[in-house]
Amino acid sequence: MRIGELSKQTGISQRMLRYYEQEGLLQPSRTSTGYREYNECSVILARHIRNLNDSGMKLKSIKILLPCISEAESSPKFVGCPEVKATLQKELEKLDIKLKELNDSRNVVAGFLEELIPE
Repeated sequence: MRIGELSKQTGISQRMLRYYEQEGLLQPSRTSTGYREYNECSVILARHIRNLNDSGMKLKSIKILLPCISEAESSPKFVGCPEVKATLQKELEKLDIKLKELNDSRNVVAGFLEELIPE
């Protein structure tokens, strides 16, 4: 299938699919005329990339995790790779920091609201 069909099946823009390819996450074959050709595994892989990215992971971490994902599953399921635990732990730590920062910001805004002088 061509990139347009992959885009329709996954809901990922063609531009983003090209970016995934540029970053080494997708590796389509090429026709004799240079068109990208994707197979059904590409659909699953692209969806995994999007799901991981939607969870807040950066492509650098996704690139480490991709070889450890079972392609037979519709949502990412990790198989035994030593990098998985360490990478996921780092991602979890980053999310914990973001959550703390958001909670701190929320508390500041809530304080402003509580101290609001009535009109």
